[in-house]
Amino acid sequence: MDRRKSIKALMIGTVGAGVFVEACKSSDKKAIAASADASLDDRMQEEKDYLAKIAKEGQFFTAHEMATITVLGDIIIPKDAVSGSASDAKVPDFMEFIVKDMPEHQTPLRGGLRWLDLHCYKQYQKAFMDCDAKQQIAVVDEIAYPEKAKPDVAQGVAFFNKMRDLVTTGFYTAEIGVKDLGYMGNVPNQWNGVPEDVLAQYKLAYSDRELKECVIFEKEV
Repeated sequence: MDRRKSIKALMIGTVGAGVFVEACKSSDKKAIAASADASLDDRMQEEKDYLAKIAKEGQFFTAHEMATITVLGDIIIPKDAVSGSASDAKVPDFMEFIVKDMPEHQTPLRGGLRWLDLHCYKQYQKAFMDCDAKQQIAVVDEIAYPEKAKPDVAQGVAFFNKMRDLVTTGFYTAEIGVKDLGYMGNVPNQWNGVPEDVLAQYKLAYSDRELKECVIFEKEV
């Protein structure tokens, strides 16, 4: 499965109705400010104060949990020829921020990470991050497809759904993710008038006066 293409299609087709909604519901500016590439230079003072307050709370995730989040995040959004992975976009830092900004995520994520390790111990006698790549993908495949998942991994399915939502939100609100989407924002353009084939279709044409008075831009080669 090409995870990146599937996720990108989801993001383009359902912006505002999907993964952005939950992580940004408290405040769009907070989610954007949490992006790894965000600058504080243009932030309002209240935003700077809020981020400073969050920073003082100390680390929520343990080193082991952060390492697991990093591995799992890069499985969800791996590096490809177009752009970097979730960890390249500093998604683990986003996850640390979001559980402080929205504490309701703390218990589900911590519980899900523990479930993931226990599940791996039962199968491979080691934690998820210590499993090899083949074993990690096998575990992810068990919980990544709700319709196919077995009832005994329901907790894992719920955890992975939340994890996938937050990882994609963190990635696509970072500069690297915006570039991956190809989003350019508002940029100036040049209009050379209605194309000749469209004019011909409707049996219309510009007059000589219109052509002389209008500025015709050179097409970029």
